Amino acid sequence: MKGLLRKIFLEVRWPVLFLGIGLALIMALLTELLPKVLGDIDKVFAKLPFVKPLITALLGMDPGEAFTAQMTQAFLWVHPTVLSLIWAHELMYCSRMPAGEIDRGSVDFLLGLPVSRWKLYLTETIGWILSGLFILCVGFGGHWLASSALEPRMRPGAFATFGVMSNLMAIYLAVGGLAFLVSCSSDRRGRAVGVMFAILLMSFLLNFVAQFWDPAKTVSFLSVMEYYRPAVVIQSGQFPVKDIGILVGLASVFWIAGGVIFRRRSICTV
Repeated sequence: MKGLLRKIFLEVRWPVLFLGIGLALIMALLTELLPKVLGDIDKVFAKLPFVKPLITALLGMDPGEAFTAQMTQAFLWVHPTVLSLIWAHELMYCSRMPAGEIDRGSVDFLLGLPVSRWKLYLTETIGWILSGLFILCVGFGGHWLASSALEPRMRPGAFATFGVMSNLMAIYLAVGGLAFLVSCSSDRRGRAVGVMFAILLMSFLLNFVAQFWDPAKTVSFLSVMEYYRPAVVIQSGQFPVKDIGILVGLASVFWIAGGVIFRRRSICTV
């Protein structure tokens, strides 16, 4: 297993490092700019009423008549750039095996190693979780450094921040578990990435449309974004136990299903 982990490290170390640094820079920039940009958002609501529904859709809750200084930081955690960087890593990593190995013609050599498919799958999973933790921690480091320059009243509490980070990690697990399932069911990496991109796009759009269209609300539970509400966590100060439980449960189901398919399917480069 050490040899496999070393192989994974050598293959993904630079993309993971660059994505982590990129996420840190983006989060630092957003942490610094969002309070200034959104400080007078209530005036924007008064002049441009159509903006408020858009903000509501993004946050997943009604922002009310005015934002608190802490609530402006909720945009940081749902910003499309932040989510795109995290999901880009998952699509890159989770599509490597077996879809990527089949594309490269190296899957026969990999499966010919004296390790079981389950051990190979578990090793890939360890690399996925550790690399994700690294990226999220580096990204949070950028946010923490930038937030240290803000006034205390403008920073969410430590417990609320921990709740948001836990929720973000849970959605990382859910998306990655599904990506493993799609990859284990595919013979081409491009196809696996395309399917996952379409699923994430539809999930994001469904969560957005559900704020305006009642029929969409009845199926909004199908969107992973339905269980990721940083603004609610910051506002209530409560740990999102239910949402994290649902996301982790979905991640477990997807991951196990992917492992079963990988264990039983016929895989070759011919």
